Amino acid sequence: QLQLVESGGGLVQPGGSLRLSCTTSGSRLDYFSVAWFRQPPGKEREGVAVIHRSDGTIYYTNAVKGRFTISRDNAKNTVYLQMNSLKPEDTAIYYCAADDVLRYFNGRGPVEPYEYWGQGTQVTVSS
Repeated sequence: QLQLVESGGGLVQPGGSLRLSCTTSGSRLDYFSVAWFRQPPGKEREGVAVIHRSDGTIYYTNAVKGRFTISRDNAKNTVYLQMNSLKPEDTAIYYCAADDVLRYFNGRGPVEPYEYWGQGTQVTVSS
């Protein structure tokens, strides 16, 4: 069983930046494709970004292209989501997810199902 733990959420002003981290213990995260999803208040969960386990191919939802960057540090067993130029509409609970199968849709980034999930971290963009 892969247990994922997110960190790095918080309150930030519009235009600001945050970096989320997703890590696990007891298993190597680079065995999996790792995705970030988010669920805005009152809305359905949506894909944000995903990085392929083997070749590092990355897919983003159009809403975050050019502002967010997903990356992985295998030595630290961690996947990051660097979020720049944050907007109020980025406010959501952000979830890390992993699977040995890459599931995505062009323009939408990762799509469910993913097998393993973290507990989520709150990101609030507000002045």
